[in-house]
Amino acid sequence: MTYDFASLSHSEFEELANALIGAELAVRFERFAEGPDQGIDGRYAESDRSVILQAKHYLRSGFSKLNSAMASERAKIDQLAPSRYLLATSCDLTPARKQTLAEKIGPSLQSPGDIFGPADLNALLRKFPDIEKAHPALWQGSTAALRSIVSDAVVEALGTKQDLPEIFSDLLGQSNAAKGEGEKASNFERNVLFLIKTHPADDEFALWLAPKLEAEGYTVFADILSLEPGDRWRREEGLVLQHRAAKALICVSAAATADTNVQDNIDLALEVAQAIDDSRFMIPLRLEATNRIKGIGDARPVDFVRGWGEGLQTLLETLRRQKVPQRADGVAINLNWELFRRRRSIELSTDPEPLTSNWLRVLEAPDTIRFFSAMGAQTEQTSAIAAKTLSYPAIAHRGGIVSMADLGDIEAELGSIGRFELTAELPIEEFAEHGWAELAIVRQVAQKMLVQMFGEAWISYCRERGLLQYNYSSSIGFHASPELAPIGKLIPWGRQGERRASMLRNIAKGHIWQFGVTATPVLWPFWHLRLKSRVLFADDNGTPEGLQIDDAKKMHRLRRSICKGWRNKQWHGRLLAFLELLSGESAYIRLKLGGTRSLMLDASPILFTSPVSTVLPDLLDPDAEETDASTLGRPELSLEEDSA
Repeated sequence: MTYDFASLSHSEFEELANALIGAELAVRFERFAEGPDQGIDGRYAESDRSVILQAKHYLRSGFSKLNSAMASERAKIDQLAPSRYLLATSCDLTPARKQTLAEKIGPSLQSPGDIFGPADLNALLRKFPDIEKAHPALWQGSTAALRSIVSDAVVEALGTKQDLPEIFSDLLGQSNAAKGEGEKASNFERNVLFLIKTHPADDEFALWLAPKLEAEGYTVFADILSLEPGDRWRREEGLVLQHRAAKALICVSAAATADTNVQDNIDLALEVAQAIDDSRFMIPLRLEATNRIKGIGDARPVDFVRGWGEGLQTLLETLRRQKVPQRADGVAINLNWELFRRRRSIELSTDPEPLTSNWLRVLEAPDTIRFFSAMGAQTEQTSAIAAKTLSYPAIAHRGGIVSMADLGDIEAELGSIGRFELTAELPIEEFAEHGWAELAIVRQVAQKMLVQMFGEAWISYCRERGLLQYNYSSSIGFHASPELAPIGKLIPWGRQGERRASMLRNIAKGHIWQFGVTATPVLWPFWHLRLKSRVLFADDNGTPEGLQIDDAKKMHRLRRSICKGWRNKQWHGRLLAFLELLSGESAYIRLKLGGTRSLMLDASPILFTSPVSTVLPDLLDPDAEETDASTLGRPELSLEEDSA
C-alpha cells in the first residue's frame, strides 16, 4: 500500500522517518523532546562522525515552502557541520526538486539520494513491514492493511493458516466462501489495473509498462500473459473488468481506434464506471498523436508521446492520488513478462561485436589544480570579477580563484583587476577524490568544480572552431555552421580502415537541418565527455542559413518527423563526421585550461566489445544512410565529386 502520510502529525512523521531511515542505514537515531530542535530531528554520533536527520512534514504546504524552509536552515546545518545530513519529507519530489534542495542544503548532503521523499519512504515501508505495523496512525483507516495485520495475528495465534473467524470476516468485509463463479461481486476486492490494448501493436508497450507497475506494488491484467490456454478470453476479460478492476488503462493509438475488441472493452468499462460511481475509472494512455477513441474522447490522457519514462511518472502519480490499491505483502513481479519478451526477441550469436559509444575518453589532464589568492581590499568582489574575466576556466572561492592556469596567465590577464598570488596547489586526482580540506572544499563540491571547468573549456574550444552555439533548456549545444558544412556537403570521417563520409547540414521536407552535439563532462567510472546528438531546423528560404524557427513545438515536431527515419548508422556517421570537423587533422582534441595546460581528449569515441551479437542480416550499403529520400531532400555529390 502507498501512503501520502496525511494521517500523521508532525511528531509522528518524524518518528516514522527516524525508524525507516535508521533501519535502512542500520543505525539507531537519537530522538529528542518536542520543541526547538536546532535542525535535529534525529542524530547518530560516533567518535569520528555524526549523522543528522531532519524531517519536514510539508505535504500540504508544497515544494515552494519546503524549498524556502531549507534555505533558512542552511545556517543551522553549516553550524552543526555533520559528517552526513539526511532529509525526509512528505512533499512530492522529482529529480529536479531533489537537486534544488541539495543546492540549498550544501556540502553536508553527500548526494541527492540522501533526500527521502514519499516514494522513497513508501519503498522503505515495503522493505520493513514491521515498521509499518508499528505505526498504526498510518494504516488505521485502511481496510486492506487492517485485514493483512489481523490475518497475520490470527494465523500466529491459531498456529495454522485457515479462514478468519466469522467476527473478523464480518468486520473486514471478507467472505470465507471459496472464491468461485458463484461468489457475489461485492466480495471481490477491486485491486487490478486492467490494460485495454490492441494486439499485437501495443504488446511491446505492455511488456514495458506492466512490470514497472508491478514493481510499485500494483496488480496488472493484460491479455498477452494473464490468459491461460483454454480460457474463454472474452468471458475472462469481462469478469476481471467487471469485478476486479480498480482502473482501466486504455492504450490510445492509431491501431486501437479501429480495433472492435478495444471498443467492446471500453463500452464495458463505461458500464463499470457508472456502476461503481467512479468518473475516473478509465485512464487513457496516449501512445500516438491520433484521433480520439469513441467513449473516452473527453477524458484527459496520460501523455506517453513525449517519452515513456515521463508518462510512467505521471501515471504513477495519478494512481497514487486516486488511491488505487497496492499489494500490502510486498512487490510481486510476474516472471512471464520477461519470458514472453525473450520469445519475441532477436536471436543472439556468440560472435563478439564491436560497439561505438558516445564517450570521449580524457587521455591527459594537468597534474595539479591551483588556488590564487587576491591581494588587497575587496577580495571577494575582485575574485568574482577575475573568474569571469580570465580566458581560462576559473571559479571564485574564498577571496581567490581556483584554476589550472599558470601564474603567468593570471598576471598577464588579471593585472588590471588586482594582484593575485599562487598560495596553494594540490594534485588534481587527490582534489577529485578527497576535495581540498585547506580550502574547505568537500569531495562533492570539488567534483562539481572540475565538471564546470571542463565544460567551460569545451565551450571555449567549440567557439574557437567557429561552431554555432545554441542554448538548450539545460545545456549548451554546438552545431555545424554553413561555412564549415555547406548544405549537402559530405564530411569525410574514419581514421582507421575505410574512409567514409556523412552530411552535417542538408534540406529535408522544406527545412534545413543541422547536426550538433551537447557535451557533459563525467568523472565516473573514468574521466570522459559524454556527447548527445542534437538536430536543429530552419525554414528553407534559399539562403545557406535558412530562417530561424523560434517555435519550440514546431522544432519538436520536425525532430520527430524528419529524424524518425534515421537509422543508427546515420547518427553514428554524423557524430564521427562532427568530431572530425572539430579535431581537424589531429587525433586528439585539446581543451585549454591554461596557457601551457590542457585537457586532452581522444577524438574518436570509446569502443566497447560485446561478447555476443544479433543474428540480423545487414542489407544496407555502407553509404545507404546518406541516400534515403525520405529524410534527405536534395541530391548529394559523391565524396569523390565533392573533393574534386
